[in-house]
Parts: sequence; structure tokens; C-alpha cells
Amino acid sequence: MFSGFTDQLIDVDTGITLRVRTAGEGPAILLLHGYPQTHVCWHKVAPLLVAAGYHVVISDLRGYGDSDKPISSADHAAYSKRAMAADQMSLMRKLGHETFLLAGHDRGARVAHRMTRDYPHAVRALAVLDVAPTAHMYANTTAEFATGYYHWFFLIQPAPLPEKLIGADPGFYLHSNLSAWSKGNTAAFTPEALAEYERCFTAETIAATCEDYRAAATIDLDHDARSTGEKLQQPVLALWGNKGLVAKLYDVIAAWEDVAVNVRGAPLPCGHFLPEEAPEETARILTDFFKSISA
Repeated sequence: MFSGFTDQLIDVDTGITLRVRTAGEGPAILLLHGYPQTHVCWHKVAPLLVAAGYHVVISDLRGYGDSDKPISSADHAAYSKRAMAADQMSLMRKLGHETFLLAGHDRGARVAHRMTRDYPHAVRALAVLDVAPTAHMYANTTAEFATGYYHWFFLIQPAPLPEKLIGADPGFYLHSNLSAWSKGNTAAFTPEALAEYERCFTAETIAATCEDYRAAATIDLDHDARSTGEKLQQPVLALWGNKGLVAKLYDVIAAWEDVAVNVRGAPLPCGHFLPEEAPEETARILTDFFKSISA
């Protein structure tokens, strides 16, 4: 899936080891994945970005894939987006990139949002895929949102309830979510990618990713509240699937304009998983956006 990419485990300064793939020459782009996937979700897009003249870095977030899954605490700080962003910032510095372009899908977009806030001089431009800001989504919760994104409210229940229920049949849970959020477009997920998602969806990952969501409902909202009124100055690209719940429930551009001064974006003809359902269009729009930043 990643011909020509270097595959490494890299110890970063936060005490975490990250699974990382890199390839290409040119401006650096960091790609971050979402739930319940791994960096492999970018396997169709990353080679296109390399071909477009970028040095591409793809990493498993802490708690996911083959990256470390630290023990959490009562305040869920180990899985705050601030902690996850610090991992990625340390990674980029270790790879020699003091500034870079950044794109995130799903949970990766939430980490990328926090990363852009916490390291404004490092992130040159931000692309967020199929999300509105976390605080905006919680503040505008409706019955339709709670039904469609039930996992936001299920995964934050106290341990070990969701861990036990998901762990009873992890494969069923994984595949049911991939199918639902892609609106049944399961052909978008290659057998090789699915095998990786299944391999990595272990008991450790299930526990860690529940903590990711618990952090989102608690400490992440506290961090966001402290940033109120401080809009991102970097250019922001928002992309979303026109068949998904984000498109149905939110004015995505307006939601991001609440937190950033320079927002552009558009829907793509797919469900939630843009990098796999619409990889060529995703790569093209990302390339055009990032080239406009460099121009």
C-alpha cells in the first residue's frame, strides 16, 4: 500500500513511540487519521501527494495503530488533543521540520486543530476533513446528531462499560461503523486496509480510543474554552462528504469561521471517509490548497 515509503517507529520527546511512514521531496505535509482507523486510511492519497512534489509524513496517533497507548488518568489528560498534538509536533521536529502543512481526518482533524492553536508558528496551513469544531458540535447537539453519532456518547461512558461491550465482538463493531459512516460504500476499503484496521483494533486500542473520546467531552472542551476569541490566523481548508451527517447538520464553513479568520472549502461526493471514498479528489483539492499557500 505504501510503495517507496520508509516505515519507522520513532521515539518522540513526550515519551511516546509513534508508527510513522515518510516519502517524497519538497514541502512537508503531516497527515493524521481518525477513528477507528490508523495511518493506513491515507494509503490512496499519500502517494498522490508525493507525486505532486511533497514530503509526506503519516503517523498513527497515540492510542491507535502501532503507536504507544499510555495508561490514562481520571482527567483523561493522556488522551487530550493537546497531548496528542505534542506528540506530532515533537515528531515533526525530530524529522527536521520546524514548519509544515497539516491535514487531519475525523479525530486527526481535532488533533490538528489543537496543534494549530498550540504551535501557530509551526503550522503553515490546516486542512480538516469531515468535522466541525468539537465545541460547536457538542453545543449544537440534537436528537439526530446523538443518534447518528451515538459513539460520541457511548464511548465516553465510564470504563469498562464501552470497552467490555465493544470487546465482545470487535470485528462486528469496527465493520458496522465503517459501513454506516460510509453510507454502505464498503468497497472503498481495500482488503489490505481492512486487514490493518482489524489487526490494530485490539483491547488496548479499544481502551485508548475510549479515552480519546472521554477527553474530547471533558479536558478538550476546557482547553477550547480558554481559546475562545483567539481565531486561527492560518488558512483553513474544510472538506466534508455530502452524504454524511456533518453535511446534513452543520454549515461547515460557518462553523470553522467561528474559530478561524481564513476559511475555504467544499463538499465531496461521498460519506465520511474522504481519503478512501474520494481519494483522487481529496488529493487534488489538498494539493491545490497547499500550493496556493506556497505561491
